[in-house]
Amino acid sequence: MHSPTAEAARGVLELAARLIEEDGVTVLLTCVDPVPLRPGLIRLPPPEDRPGDARAFLDHWRPEIAIFCDGELRPALLHEASERGLPLLMVDGRAPYVLKDRDGWYPGLMRSALQGFSHIMAIDEVAARAFRKGGAALSAVAATGRMEECSAALPCLEAERAALAKLLATRPVWLAVGLPEAEESAVILAHRAAQSLAHRLLLIIAPQDPARAEPLARRLADDEGWVVAERAEDQEPDPEVEVFVADGMAELGLWYRLAPITFMGGSLAGQGCVRNPMEPAALGSAILYGPRPGPFGATFGRLGAARAARAVGSAVDLGEALSDLLSPDRAARLAQSAWMVASDGAEVTEATVGMVRKITKGGT
Repeated sequence: MHSPTAEAARGVLELAARLIEEDGVTVLLTCVDPVPLRPGLIRLPPPEDRPGDARAFLDHWRPEIAIFCDGELRPALLHEASERGLPLLMVDGRAPYVLKDRDGWYPGLMRSALQGFSHIMAIDEVAARAFRKGGAALSAVAATGRMEECSAALPCLEAERAALAKLLATRPVWLAVGLPEAEESAVILAHRAAQSLAHRLLLIIAPQDPARAEPLARRLADDEGWVVAERAEDQEPDPEVEVFVADGMAELGLWYRLAPITFMGGSLAGQGCVRNPMEPAALGSAILYGPRPGPFGATFGRLGAARAARAVGSAVDLGEALSDLLSPDRAARLAQSAWMVASDGAEVTEATVGMVRKITKGGT
């Protein structure tokens, strides 16, 4: 398998997991970025896209099938694979493009690279048209939708969740996850604004840096006058507590389950979002995020297109959006849409697994 980035690889990683677990195969993923590894999965940087490197790579690994994703084309590798009769699939296709900065580009290069693919599974009809326009065989292209991603649902201890849920009872709760120091003031402003509408509102903060937990708790208590509890001190979010400071990000599965609303830290004034927004999406928490998605730009794009997350541009916007989502039905609609995005694609993955099995057993 080949993916241009770790973000684009999420669908093929789930596909790889299925093939490893159910078919007992070994999967080699070429990707310039690190990806989560598991037994049976090898990750390497892709070979240089030159004929000699492509030949040496295929001579060494001798794959049964090559699966590309997103749309990146490596002409030398694809040509050598086609010469050997290696089956080629494109999955999660957005649009075809020749490897950036590749020397020796010439008219017709994209068309010749696409001609080798027997199946191109595009994420939608717009993407399918782009592959047809690029020169792919019309019979090879289909708009199938996006493959399922590895589940982002983080675990938690059910006994702990049940106990805290009972303690919180009907209190409104929101979570600031992966919060950098640069965004603490914005979250403080938003919490104070929302408290004017819901005086029992609880804020849970999971700092990006666990070392910030203790000084942040002091700031919230001494400078803001709030009643604060700290997870690191084994304190509980009792009814009078207004802010609960988590001990870093070790128990996010617990906090996502308890908080109907999650603000993605780092996305407003930090260096970019530090947690995958599919984590809260998979656990039914409505998502707020700023203009700095970090490595999750495409994921936020999918959530935004599905009206499954709400973008904010400032601390004031964050407070207004939070106040609006305190209406349970509005938060529930956003969370439901996010969950649908997070759980989408299982049928596409199933169809792709079947196609891979058919091809590797001698079908077409």
